[in-house]
Amino acid sequence: MKRRDFLTTTAGVAAGASLLSSPVGAAVAGQKKKRLAMVGTGVRGIGFWGKRVVDNYSDIVEFVALCDINPGRLELAKSYMDVKCPVYTDFDKMMDEAKPDMVIVTTVDATHHEYIIRAMELGADVLTEKPMTTDEVKCQAILDAEKRTGKKCTVGFNYRYATLPTAIKEQLVKKPFGEITSVDFHWYLNVYHGASYFRRWHGERDKGGTLWVHKATHHFDLLNWLIDSDPVEVVAYGALEHYGKNNKFRGANCRNCAYTDKCDYFWDITKDKHSMDLYVKNEKYDGYIRDNCLWREEVDIYDKMSAQIRYANNVIVNYSLTTYSPYEGWRIAFNGKEGRIESWEDIPWRRQEKINQAQLHAAEMNQSGGDATRYDEIFMMKNFDRDYDILKVEAARGGHGGGDSRLQDKIFRDPNMADPYKHSAGTRDGAMSCLIGIAARKSIEEKRPVKIEELTDIVPHPTRGV
Repeated sequence: MKRRDFLTTTAGVAAGASLLSSPVGAAVAGQKKKRLAMVGTGVRGIGFWGKRVVDNYSDIVEFVALCDINPGRLELAKSYMDVKCPVYTDFDKMMDEAKPDMVIVTTVDATHHEYIIRAMELGADVLTEKPMTTDEVKCQAILDAEKRTGKKCTVGFNYRYATLPTAIKEQLVKKPFGEITSVDFHWYLNVYHGASYFRRWHGERDKGGTLWVHKATHHFDLLNWLIDSDPVEVVAYGALEHYGKNNKFRGANCRNCAYTDKCDYFWDITKDKHSMDLYVKNEKYDGYIRDNCLWREEVDIYDKMSAQIRYANNVIVNYSLTTYSPYEGWRIAFNGKEGRIESWEDIPWRRQEKINQAQLHAAEMNQSGGDATRYDEIFMMKNFDRDYDILKVEAARGGHGGGDSRLQDKIFRDPNMADPYKHSAGTRDGAMSCLIGIAARKSIEEKRPVKIEELTDIVPHPTRGV
């Protein structure tokens, strides 16, 4: 076999150029700034949707209110984001007094629907963190509210905007190997990032809906977008075999534990000033423990997950999520009738440089960039051909492969910018992604295949359209 290398950057492709290069320009003189309010002031809210928006878009948007059940976190959020807006613990009062144009929802997943629906009822558009919600009843209620109120709900899916997924999308649209028949998609969370879900509220299904919904909704949205079809049926397996009650010892939390010398997962929150200020100092208000024991009995989500997903265009997906891998990354492959497209990210033996696994997720969430000369790769090989192609895609700086910046540019800087591959995600996208996870959870609990049309009134379409 011979390898043929081709250098490509998605920003250089005409169809995607306007999307993947940041739009320029500021507010038109005299133009009124969009009024933003945020409900939920955890680390994701005040960092990604808070400070980052203030730093990059203050010429066109302004925060007019912050809301949370925790008054201590509210004051910290106000200082951290460097805003002077009023803060509220009463959502309806905030809406009545602040009158925002858009409400950003970054609360605990299980409560997203409450604020999405109420915000639309009170006249505001909504931007919600993924997942849109955690069960089919709440999902249908959101869809109904959007139709009833005429307001718009956008779901913050950033992976779509990353350079590598966009480059894969560009290849799939060309159909170099005919129709895609099946997909293999495997996501690996390392022992640092994976474990963090089990010490947080995400480890309890009544709050996060399990990682089938909270985490995998990212992946399912990518699949729906790349395959360009709707899911119709899910068969899944899963178990809790590592975290939670499976360990022989457990403590109150990492700060108050007699087993720190023998627990490989010990996390010293006292060395993280931001977490201490945001969470530990404010535990007294709502009782939320950020460094909870991941071996606690209350953990009731799955830590190993596998599913088969059948799509309306007859594509079959084999998906898995691992929560205690020695490394973090993912692999995806698209099998066509005439060949195969395959790609990967952060797989150690595919990277020349060594990756600090303990700091990998933190660096991404902090928006720090990597080596600007690093390239991701897309493998392409035609059946019966002894040669294969490797397309090199320049790895973008910043969080989620540069997707974070492009997502926010599209939402705040230029909502009408060209979007040839339909990166923007609305309620239907949010629903179809979380419904796969909801169906997977139901499949495990009821030991049967679950059809997507059982869950809401959405009718799956064979083709979503580019």
